[in-house]
Amino acid sequence: MKIINTQITDVKLLEPQVYKDDRGYFLETFRDDWFKQHIAKISFLQENHSHSVQGTLRGLHYQSAQPQGKLIRVTSGEIYDVVVDLRHSSPTFGQWVGTYLSEFNHRQLWVPEGFAHGFYVISKSADCHYKCTDYYAPEFENSLVWNDHTLNIDWPLIANMPPKLSPKDLAASKFQTGVAGRYYE
Repeated sequence: MKIINTQITDVKLLEPQVYKDDRGYFLETFRDDWFKQHIAKISFLQENHSHSVQGTLRGLHYQSAQPQGKLIRVTSGEIYDVVVDLRHSSPTFGQWVGTYLSEFNHRQLWVPEGFAHGFYVISKSADCHYKCTDYYAPEFENSLVWNDHTLNIDWPLIANMPPKLSPKDLAASKFQTGVAGRYYE
């Protein structure tokens, strides 16, 4: 597994070795001992799968308590995946990283606890799988506005196709740099 650093030190892209032949391909997507040695000494407690149609934008989601680290991969289609650093003590607080994940590049994105996460579906549809380090806790779930001017995320939106948002994401909050306790210490 190749580790690719991003602009935020703790966020990593993982690129597996893909073995291809005339029958198809094989790749290892996760190995606990390797992950703990090279990425983070954590355990995954929950795995999720979302299926979304083209133009869907999910996020930017985070849990104010029980924060979740996530290992994200796409098994069908292509997404533009974005994470925002919400750790007040981090030198990259309020900064974001965006990357393409697809069934073709087989890359995975490691996002440690303390980040908001969202993605935009580029292809006709996409299946996104992600392992989480803590359980989903709807009572602690929050959303940041996907197009917040302070964050200034450069989403690769499809022309003449406004993003499809859930009611929760339509009611999301703006990012605020000086609100103590709203994010993570």
